[in-house]
Amino acid sequence: MSAVLLMLLVSTVNASTLREKGSLRREARRLSCVRCCGPSEEPVSFASSRSTRTSNDPTYSVPKVQPTIDITILKGEKGDLGEKGITGGAGKDGERGLRGYNGRKGQKGQVGPPGNSCKLHYAAFSVGRRKPLHSSDYFQHVTFDTEFVNLYEHFSMFTGKFFCYVPGIYFLNLNVHTWNFKETYLHLMKNNKEVAILYAQPSDRSIMQSQSLMLELQEGDEVWVRMFKRERENGIYSEESDIYITFNGHLIKPAIE
Repeated sequence: MSAVLLMLLVSTVNASTLREKGSLRREARRLSCVRCCGPSEEPVSFASSRSTRTSNDPTYSVPKVQPTIDITILKGEKGDLGEKGITGGAGKDGERGLRGYNGRKGQKGQVGPPGNSCKLHYAAFSVGRRKPLHSSDYFQHVTFDTEFVNLYEHFSMFTGKFFCYVPGIYFLNLNVHTWNFKETYLHLMKNNKEVAILYAQPSDRSIMQSQSLMLELQEGDEVWVRMFKRERENGIYSEESDIYITFNGHLIKPAIE
């Protein structure tokens, strides 16, 4: 019985000794994690101390995250055209530029029509032809190569037509030379209509033929001479030294009077 009690006492003492050693080890481990401090400082935990060190050290600083937005994915469809805004004020005139180079001289233009026809109370022309003319077409335009009088250039030597700029009553006269068994058949034309005929039968003699009339012309009317071909040969004669073919006209009374 005494032996049993002795064994129980020994085991109890050993257990107490082991518990004390374990407590001392835990206390030593706990004390080794706390830094020494002065009497006026409170102990600081290990986690707080580590957080302070990492926050102050740039090596352990946490990077700041700045979010970015991709605008392209937010871009919508093109909107409708807006209303026109108010026109702004005119700007200041710029400085005058330098004078440019002189261009080449152009060709001489055709004679233009006179000014206001109401201010013109005269019109007259007298032209001649030095070359003979034989009909080659059914209708053939007679032109002239000599200018005696051409007031205000109302008669066109290029077309052989008198253009009326001053409306009124005109006196017109046509003279031709017939000869050499040729028939002579001419129309005195107003615009595209014949108004008078000059005719001469074939003859072996040199004969002068004439036709005269008065016409009332409006502004824009044209007067000219046309050769008309019939069954026989048709012709009129003249010479370089002597003019036998003439066409004349002048204003008798203007329409405004």
